[in-house]
Amino acid sequence: MTNLVRHIEDVVDEQPERPAVVYEDTELSYGEFWAQTGQFAAALRESGVEAGDVVGIYLPNLPQFVVAFHGALRAGCAVVPMNPQYKSREIRHLLSDSGAETVVALADVVPFVEQVRDDTDVERVVTVGGDADTGTPFRAFLTDGDDSVAERADDDLAVQPYTSGTTGKPKGVQLTHHNLASNAKQSQDIVEGGVQPSDSKIGVLPLFHIYGMTVAMNAALFSGASFYPLPAWDAQEALSLVEDAELTLFDGVPAMYNDIVNQPNAEEFDLSSLRQCTAGGSGLPVEVLRRFEEVFPVKIYEGYGLTETSPVTHFNTPKWGRRVGSIGKPLEGIDARIVTEEFETVPPIDRGPVDEDDADMDDITGELVVSGPNVMKGYSGLPEANEEAFTEADGKRWFHTGDLGYHDEDGYFYVADRKKHMINTAGYNVYPREIEELLFEHDAIADAAVVGIPDERRGETVKAFVVKAPDADVTADEIKQYSLERLAEYKHPREIEFVEELPRTTTGKVQKFELVEE
Repeated sequence: MTNLVRHIEDVVDEQPERPAVVYEDTELSYGEFWAQTGQFAAALRESGVEAGDVVGIYLPNLPQFVVAFHGALRAGCAVVPMNPQYKSREIRHLLSDSGAETVVALADVVPFVEQVRDDTDVERVVTVGGDADTGTPFRAFLTDGDDSVAERADDDLAVQPYTSGTTGKPKGVQLTHHNLASNAKQSQDIVEGGVQPSDSKIGVLPLFHIYGMTVAMNAALFSGASFYPLPAWDAQEALSLVEDAELTLFDGVPAMYNDIVNQPNAEEFDLSSLRQCTAGGSGLPVEVLRRFEEVFPVKIYEGYGLTETSPVTHFNTPKWGRRVGSIGKPLEGIDARIVTEEFETVPPIDRGPVDEDDADMDDITGELVVSGPNVMKGYSGLPEANEEAFTEADGKRWFHTGDLGYHDEDGYFYVADRKKHMINTAGYNVYPREIEELLFEHDAIADAAVVGIPDERRGETVKAFVVKAPDADVTADEIKQYSLERLAEYKHPREIEFVEELPRTTTGKVQKFELVEE
């Protein structure tokens, strides 16, 4: 069994009548869902798409995302998931670099696809909702025909999400069928007793993001559970859905839990059906966890992962107990180490977490590296980046996470510092370089630097320090609007500070730590 959709085919054989995907008034049983993935695969084949070709999915959390994702894989294609908040300048590189010839897009964002067609290999667009001027409506695209499951090898590409580096263009992360299938199976076990067919999962995590794709969607469908996608985050809507549908599992990021505890009527919702909540994407503030568990009779279990690891590597599972402040222990089949720059193992402490103000962090911390079946094949077409990302040692291939941390003798790991310069806002990774490049294109901006600053709701938010061009007349609101029109909403600078000059070293590098301290 190699093509990861085979895991769903097994569920269909066992329980074709049970609900697979439930959205508003629409309910797809496993049999109906499987039939639609077959119709999508057949339509791709009829259009001339072959195994190994790439399909871009540019949708929010809708049933069509789930169908197109598994239908494309069923046809032997690879999927490039794209944030539906992205504009044309952001999807241009993703489509051109991946060579995608087919894009499934929400009608509202089809114009952005059309704007980049000349720079990409896109030949066909399948539209969802609304009235797009071009493309084929999703329902009309589906067809009967060859709906077989394409055979794929373990290391064949299944999904290629893109993650930005601190420099250069976004990198395509090559995740294979084996990577994703193994981590979906591993993610089933982070729930007490495993995810069961009787479970129902809410889909509030974006499905274009690896966390939502693997932990929420695939872990549910591989288990025969019911998946309830929501296209946009709204705390009231999510709470109402959990209560009304009596959902049992909730996967979220810290900003979502913070939103929930800050709802003035939070205590009015009955979430007694929930048996477990999970948190990832960024560190969950202890105060948010405490307040949530004071209001609702369910625990939040926290974990850790990256796009490059499909994503989950560590988790505080009920099986070995939760340790607040820790990212947990490595999941079964995954090895982790804390290493020095010379790749020597840093000894564990007795027990964590430590008080970072009192401990000598330099002595106990190192870089977190991981090895396992979930670790990516590599970055697409970037041999130098791959050389930096991996180390061969002790017969294993270790991935460098770029995160600093420590571990204890009980096997728990702790992240002490995030990647240099990266901003983590509401679970999304934002790299300042991308925003700075855009700001430099503005005629009224002479110099700019972007940093992350603390934010009660998002964990961090984006702030830009701007030096105006001589005689330029531009306001902070104008710069915000300029950014909003060209970048995803969560990336735009929410704070703008005008300065006379930026602090720089003698070699011209901006000393961002001085800006953060200010």
